[in-house]
Amino acid sequence: MAVDLGPLDQALETAHLPALSAALVHLTGDASWLRPEWRPAYTPLSRGETGVPEAEQAKMRAAAKAAITDYLTGKVPMAATPGPDLVRRMMSFVAGADIPGGYGEFLADELALDGHSSKDPDWSPELKTAARRLHVLVIGAGMSGLLAAIRLEQAGVPFEVVEKNPDVGGTWLENTYPGCRVDSSNHMYSYSFEPNHFWPQHFSTQPVLLNYFQDVAARHGLKKHIRFGVTVEEMAWDENRAVWKVKLQTPEGPQQVEANAVITAVGQLNRPRYPEIKGRERFAGRAFHSAEWRHDVDLTGKRVAVIGTGASAYQFVPEIAGKVGHLTVFQRTPPWGFPVAHYHEDVPAGMNWLMEHVPYYDKWYRFWMFWMVTDGLLPMVTADPGWNGPPTAVSELNQGFREMIAAAIAAQAPDRPDLVEKVIPTYPVGGKRSLLDNGVWMAALQRPNVELVAEAIAEITPSGVATADGQTRDFDVIIYGTGFHASKFLWPMKIKGRGGADLHETWAGDPRAYLGMTTPGFPNLFMIYGPNTNIVVNGSIIFFSECSVRYIVGCLKLLAQTGSAAMEPKREVHEAFNRRVDEGNRKMAWGAPQVTSWYKNEAGRVTQNWPFALVDYWRATLAPDPEDFLLTRSAELVG
Repeated sequence: MAVDLGPLDQALETAHLPALSAALVHLTGDASWLRPEWRPAYTPLSRGETGVPEAEQAKMRAAAKAAITDYLTGKVPMAATPGPDLVRRMMSFVAGADIPGGYGEFLADELALDGHSSKDPDWSPELKTAARRLHVLVIGAGMSGLLAAIRLEQAGVPFEVVEKNPDVGGTWLENTYPGCRVDSSNHMYSYSFEPNHFWPQHFSTQPVLLNYFQDVAARHGLKKHIRFGVTVEEMAWDENRAVWKVKLQTPEGPQQVEANAVITAVGQLNRPRYPEIKGRERFAGRAFHSAEWRHDVDLTGKRVAVIGTGASAYQFVPEIAGKVGHLTVFQRTPPWGFPVAHYHEDVPAGMNWLMEHVPYYDKWYRFWMFWMVTDGLLPMVTADPGWNGPPTAVSELNQGFREMIAAAIAAQAPDRPDLVEKVIPTYPVGGKRSLLDNGVWMAALQRPNVELVAEAIAEITPSGVATADGQTRDFDVIIYGTGFHASKFLWPMKIKGRGGADLHETWAGDPRAYLGMTTPGFPNLFMIYGPNTNIVVNGSIIFFSECSVRYIVGCLKLLAQTGSAAMEPKREVHEAFNRRVDEGNRKMAWGAPQVTSWYKNEAGRVTQNWPFALVDYWRATLAPDPEDFLLTRSAELVG
């Protein structure tokens, strides 16, 4: 079918030209698209400005129009696939910097120019036959659970998914508060093998994201494997038979199932946390958590209190500020908001057209975004052990980063120094979760019907909120934007491993796992988004989930290859890994002793975050090393 070239001029005006240059190398076979004068020079937190003079950009657009027209009209066929050396040049060109040693294979795998990557299961027919003796239970049908299901299906491993909600989508099904949207660009916050060429916005809203995951589930026929409305209450390892006995609560009542292996895909931010404030239960008005938004509560003209200024409040406060009668935001600690002007902007139609019609443009555009956030900001949040500056920073780079973002925040309220003083954090950038800011947060706080209160809350009364300075404010509605029980991994499930050991008692409030996935004494229990697999400033969590699922499927492959019934990490391997992680986290802004956040548990240890480069996790999860595990061969398998 002929392609309508009408949108081409508009598309070229919106194109990310370095990515388009690389795509044109594919189309034409001509490496001269990588001209030195067209090589970009990016600035931190920019939206893709290349630093290339406009006159050169115009030349490139004109040449690109001719080449694309020739290809799409059938005048010129696709050129031969570029060789590895040329692809490496293309990567450096799009990145605007020479790709460092050790990154080439990793980035080429993420690019997946031939449509395949190391994350695709590669199982021989013999292994698939052996794998049919396995039965895997996946807990959760959110982003990670769906991913696990897709890869298990591709590997030929029998599985079942149980999901507590009535549909797939996880956090994007549960969180429906006004303004809910992703804070990673959609072209990265999507499966690497399931691109969407028609994202309506750069950072899409909850309904759009939910629709994406529901469409993926439909395309892969996953719902036939999923039981909805089912929660896992308890599971126990049967050592004699090497199976997990799992107690479920289903719509039909309690049930028990057995599985050779269990994959948990329940997320870290899925159990709302209410603050421990005196009198909270006495409030006579309406009250709810942002993760459990009450759409039946009309906020129009109401006196509303918002407790908390984390990621959810940052999004919903600007949405409701113009609707309520008066809004009081109670802030304990202000967040850092990175200036991202296009956070709410639509993706230009021309960009979507290029993604759909120009081969490889989507891959190179995603590659650029991936590279820019892969490890580019990591040095800015890494602590300098010799730093002798103020505790508001952890290094000279961190201090400069702080000054840049603080200036961007202050510029939004030039006439409100009192407000600026409240909203610029005193902790280092990167110490807590950083948010994206396009100006709506500060605009909302400056509305005449909005008040920001930084005074500590003393108690909640039947009519409102009393602060430590003796003031009491009355409200009709209280909304808690106070986060989740992030450190309570796999809670409230009860999990009993070898010898009846309880996982939560074993962890004792300090969850640890080898590579964030496996724990000694709990065979064939695999976690996605487990301890120390969260990221702060580098990449998308989907990348981590894809690496984790590749590794977990590799573990199942190892069981099939060796005829083993069970595997668990050796204790010394597990402990050595966690020592390295702890040491790494102590060197980051979020591990600084003056910083407190949900990244840390009650003992002050960082239980959430990965402190190293993404390439390190990619390399560590390519395939399990049999020497890292205790393999048990003498047990029957569930048929």
